Amino acid sequence: MEQTLTIVSFPGLGLEFDVNRVAFEIGSIPVYWYGILIALGFMLAILYTSKRAKQFGVDADRMLDVIMGGAIGGIIGARAYFVLLRWDYYGQNLDQIINTRSGGMAIYGGIIGGLLVGLLMCKIRKVKALPMVDLAAGGFLIGQAVGRWGNFVNIEAFGGNTSLPWGMASETITSYLTQHEEELEALGMNIDPNMPVHPTFLYESIWCLLGFLFIAWYTKRRKFDGELILIYMMWYGAGRAVIEGLRTDSLMIPNTSLRASQILAIAMVVVAAVIWAVKTAKVKKSGGRQLYVDTEEGQLVIKGEFYKKKKDSSEEQPAEHQLFSQESVQDQTAQQTEESEQDQTAQEMQQVNDSCEETAQMQAEAACAEIEAEEMQEETKKAAEEAAKTELEAAEIEAEAAAMESAEMEAEAACAAVEADLEEEKTEENK
Repeated sequence: MEQTLTIVSFPGLGLEFDVNRVAFEIGSIPVYWYGILIALGFMLAILYTSKRAKQFGVDADRMLDVIMGGAIGGIIGARAYFVLLRWDYYGQNLDQIINTRSGGMAIYGGIIGGLLVGLLMCKIRKVKALPMVDLAAGGFLIGQAVGRWGNFVNIEAFGGNTSLPWGMASETITSYLTQHEEELEALGMNIDPNMPVHPTFLYESIWCLLGFLFIAWYTKRRKFDGELILIYMMWYGAGRAVIEGLRTDSLMIPNTSLRASQILAIAMVVVAAVIWAVKTAKVKKSGGRQLYVDTEEGQLVIKGEFYKKKKDSSEEQPAEHQLFSQESVQDQTAQQTEESEQDQTAQEMQQVNDSCEETAQMQAEAACAEIEAEEMQEETKKAAEEAAKTELEAAEIEAEAAAMESAEMEAEAACAAVEADLEEEKTEENK
């Protein structure tokens, strides 16, 4: 059996443990505690999500397909993330890229890879994505809480020096700090290889366990789909941002002094907090929770009827195709004949329609011409009436003028007669 026994002590607590990375061997192949603990965390996550699936309107069988796909994506993503940020080493040791038995898995890469493949599997297996990732949030945390103890067995993922009672120490830690002392001091860390260090794996394990308990409690109180994954991002991101600052093995952004996981954690918290605040305000404004599990479709999924109905409807279609295929030759010939007749009839109808349209247009034009002629006659009639009226008025005026002249002449004649009578009377008087 491979000799990997190491003593890990907690001087302030008076505790000391003999730690062996290898749990057992199968033939000459060692089986490491790291892998066992990761598998245990994965199994606990599956048990938790399987028990809670109905509360999210997720079919448990299809959920397992999504989880298995996400697990594969998570393993690939975790290793790829680690390798890319340590490419200065793996670029010179390509054969070590697939050697994961001794560690070298980055949790953020695992989350990213798991989510991407998981979402793809949701689409393939017709599972609603947001309820599924909400369900997975609790699984992530319980899996991480257990999996972090693999770092303890490997004696890795520890922090800088501390005088706190739970500071841990071992020859492996002393050797690592001695080897990287200058590098760590360049990052602003004061390192004494012989002093105990922060058990950051323990901090993160406890933080994830507390987050899991909170999400398990809050599940029945959630207001919208996607809320739990946002809480996970805020909770884990906030803790990781602090804990990462204590670690001595951080993956750095190439050519910088920035810790990749710390920057990513801060960004994750900010983005999730903004989305959560906006969505929560909208849900409060609408006056109630908005969950897929409360919909008719979600209830059918819980009862096991939704996918059965979809399957039954999809099976009806092939039966109809089979019925049609038995008479396909006759149907095809009849269809071609019918289409030909329909085309000919359509052409004839089109010609008739065109002819009717032309006739209708001509009739409309003739009707318009008649209307215009009638309008002209009306105008001519009106003009004649106005002319007659004008002539009548002129005649009346002439008659009035003639009558006035005649009256004047009669008046003058009368006056002349009166004058003549007066003269005669005067003449007689003179006589």
